[in-house]
Parts: sequence; C-alpha cells; structure tokens
Amino acid sequence: MQVLKDKLHHIGHHHSPKLSHGDKRNGSKQKNKEEKRKGDKEDGGEVQWCFSQVKGTLDEDLTEADIVSTVEFNHDGELLATGDKGGRIVIFQKEEAPKGSQHYGEYNVYSTFQSHEPEFDYLKSLEIEEKINKIKWLKRRNASHFLLSTNDKTVKLWKISERCFAASNFNLRDDQGVPRNPEDVTSLRVPIFKPSELVVEASPRRVYANAHTYHINSISLNSDDETYLSADDLRINLWHLGINDQSYNIVDIKPANMEELTEVITAAEFHPIECSTFAYSSSKGTVRLCDMRQSALCDRHTKMFEEPEDPGARSFFSEIISSISDVRFSHSGRYMLTRDYLTVKVWDLNMESKPVEVYNVHDYLRSKLCSLYENDCIFDKFECVWNGNDGSIMTGSYNNFFHIFDRNDKQDVCLEASREFSKPRQILKPRRVAVTGKRKKDDITVECLDFSHKILHTAWHPQENIIAVAATNNLYLFQEART
Repeated sequence: MQVLKDKLHHIGHHHSPKLSHGDKRNGSKQKNKEEKRKGDKEDGGEVQWCFSQVKGTLDEDLTEADIVSTVEFNHDGELLATGDKGGRIVIFQKEEAPKGSQHYGEYNVYSTFQSHEPEFDYLKSLEIEEKINKIKWLKRRNASHFLLSTNDKTVKLWKISERCFAASNFNLRDDQGVPRNPEDVTSLRVPIFKPSELVVEASPRRVYANAHTYHINSISLNSDDETYLSADDLRINLWHLGINDQSYNIVDIKPANMEELTEVITAAEFHPIECSTFAYSSSKGTVRLCDMRQSALCDRHTKMFEEPEDPGARSFFSEIISSISDVRFSHSGRYMLTRDYLTVKVWDLNMESKPVEVYNVHDYLRSKLCSLYENDCIFDKFECVWNGNDGSIMTGSYNNFFHIFDRNDKQDVCLEASREFSKPRQILKPRRVAVTGKRKKDDITVECLDFSHKILHTAWHPQENIIAVAATNNLYLFQEART
C-alpha cells in the first residue's frame, strides 16, 4: 500500500516516364535497388542520424517554467508543437529546404502563446499547475490549424490562424484606432482590406473543464474527428469537440473505499482506425482494450494484455517498474507499443498472453533501483513513439540518451542529445553504457550517468526521418544524414 501511495504522489504518430525497350530491364533493376534502399532507410536499418537544430535556453539560464513537458508533430509533420511547465505552447513550422539540398528544411518559430495559467481550487485548497501535460493536433480541414492542450484539470481547443490583411477606412475610428467624433462623419465609408505583414493568431475555441477530480495524464483524438477522450488516474471521459459543458464517463475504476485502491490509470489512447476501440494502461503493468459498442460504461474490457511475472525475480520494486507509463497504437492499428521503466514492448492485438517483441532500454539500472527509488527517478514516466511506417520505435533514457530500436534487424542504437555534439549536420555517434569490467574508449559507466538529465518526451515525423527530443529545457531536432 505504501508503494501505491508513493506512486499516487508522483502521478499527478506517380507516374513514371516511359522507358525504351533497351532501358526497361536496367531501369527496373535500378528502381528495385532504389526501392529496397529506401525501404531499408524507412525501416531505420541503415539510417545515420545527424544533428539538425537545438531550441531553448542554455543550462545556466534554466528556470522551472522552461522545462519542456510535451512534444507533438501534426499529421503532415509541417508543424511541431511543444508545451512547457510554464503553460506556454511554442509551434515550429518547417521551411522548405534549399533547392538541390541534401537535407530537410529547418523548423523555425511559427507561433508562441500562453495556453494555461496557474489556478487555485478553493474547495480543495489545491494549486493547479499551468504545466502542459499533452498536446494533440486535429486533422486539418481548412486554412487554420487546431490543437488540444491540457494541464492537470482543463482541456482547451486552440485555433491557429494566419492573417495577412488589415482592414482600414472605418467610419467611427481612423486607421490607428483613434475614435472619430460622430458629428464629423458626413458620409458612409466602406471598409477595405489591404495586404499587411503576416500575423499568426492563437485563439481559444473551447474550454473543457470541471470533469476531472484527479490529474489528467492523457488526451486522445478519435478517428471519427468528432470526439476525444481524457484520462486521469481513476476515470476516462469521452467528449464531443463541439460540446464543452458535458462529457460521458466511459471508464471508472475508483473503488467505493479508497483503502481498497490497488491500481491507477497511467495512459489511454484511441485506436487509429476503429473509432469504438480504445486502450488504457495501468500501474499494474496491464493494458485493457475496450469497445464502446458493448456498453456505455466500459467496466469490462474486451482484451487484457499482461506479461506473466517471473516469481523468482519478484522484489520490492517489481510493481513500480512494471507500471506502464505510455501506450501507443501503431499507425496500421495492428500492434500496440507500451513503455515501462526498463523496457519497451510490442504487442499484437491478436495475442494477449505475451508481447511479440521486448526491447531492454536500460536494464543495467536493475542494480540501482534502490537509489533510484530514494531520489524518485524510479517514478519517471518515459514516453515511446513509432516511426511513420511502424518499422522503428524510439524512447528515452537518462544522461540525455535516447534509443531507436529497429524492428526488422532488432538493432538498438543509443544516441545522445547534447550541445557538445551540436555542429551542423554532425553525425551522431552511438553511445554505450559499460556494464562489465571491459570498457571501450567512448563508453560511460553506470556510476557516471547523470539522472537529472533525462529524455522523457520524444516525437517522430509521420512521413520522414526527423525526430524531436525534449531534453529538460531544450528541444533537439535530428534528421537522417542524406548523401
């Protein structure tokens, strides 16, 4: 029970030219080679990563409000949004690469705005932080962009729009906004629009509040583009984007007596294709798949994914490190990705008994669990993401390390986000943590790891090999080294 209380304390993505008969055979071979090479790179097998950009303040200027708390690409990857502990959202826009360039275009600031402000719950005498927990982009339907952002209690829908025309020739005020004397208006003026400098405006369209008693840890948009879910520690609510004063409670695991509480909800996500299906993970290391067509309250799951525990390996920390901090469906909808403290697992939705793939992220920390418990690092919630074609997955670790696992050849590439290796187009060298007596030149020992520098939030461009990594107060962008 003490472990659960500790846990509750910390819980808060043509047409080819015709070939002549003599060229068809050679052209076909060349095309097959290029397609194979392209496929290999898309799967991550032959990708070499290079530094692209770093955004944010220097470490000596670090404040708590500057710490990045979420990162999210939009559906075509042209925009990248970050949220921080200060309640701010910064949106970056991808610029076109120079003609003939072998590199992707860079991301520059497109819009910055304050999404949430600190609040105070007078009924419970609790401060509500402005920290942005999650950002989710809506699919684009018109010239504007829309996104959902949430802190611990309130979800907001934001409209991001461009304005490049200014109105003038008003009747009751001049072009500078100074009011005119109505007696001086002797004729009717028709306002006119003139081209002006581009202005990006962020305006709140909906505020979805007062529906969660506990801290919101997840929001997920449905494939129907009309509804979304928000999840806290004990409940999941279903919202309609157009209705902000009413939601439906679809999961409730709160016991009648809180002393009987044995688990909490840690993450939830809608299936990318089937609009009635969603999954949520728990602190017990399980994932429940639910179908809203079965009943209004999904208190009974359709499937439950859980890996059997080895009784011989059980310890005081077993329950804590088995808690799932993130769950993500693959783009195809066939697989599910989960992250616990030490591993990343891939599950086939057709097989509940065990994961089809298991990747160790930092298994060398098993001997350090006691000290990690004392400094609260064992409660860190690492996220995980798929690449665009589900061939690779990425997740973070300590010392600003992050891992990219290739699902085809089962390779694990450990890379580091650091300003020391931030020269333009610099190829990232794989990093390695030495766990035995033999050390190579660039290896780092477990004792030398910096646990205050951690990669909790990552994002992968939905179509290209561009990744975004949040390292405390900095956002690092890496891309495929193209030749």
